[in-house]
Amino acid sequence: MATGNPEKNSFFVILLGVIFDTKKKKILIGRRENDPYIHELTWVFPGGRAEKTDAELEETLKIKIKEETGMNVENLGVIFAKTYPENRNFLSVYYLCEAVSGKEKPAGDLKELKWVKPEELEKYFTTSFHPTMKEYIMNLK
Repeated sequence: MATGNPEKNSFFVILLGVIFDTKKKKILIGRRENDPYIHELTWVFPGGRAEKTDAELEETLKIKIKEETGMNVENLGVIFAKTYPENRNFLSVYYLCEAVSGKEKPAGDLKELKWVKPEELEKYFTTSFHPTMKEYIMNLK
């Protein structure tokens, strides 16, 4: 049973979509500037913070991705979850997604969108890139 102050011992939950284009074999990433929580953060998977008042997590993810990218996605399921050595206050949950419609246009915190090959991802990310996540992404077909 959990004890202690739930606010003090809680994470901010971030929902992120690994949007994979099965035809092009590329993943959509977005560029952020001046992240207030993780200063090293530049390129990211689209998504956003989940709030207690939000809809189901999967629906919230779709809404956040639409707001940031203009894309409608189909959520294919959770693929990974992690905290960051750069800031232990965040728990990110990664979902595999597929773009189904919409016109890509950066908005919100994202200044630019780019489709990249899985093997190129690591050169864009300036924060920790978990080996298990890297292996999963490298095996996308």
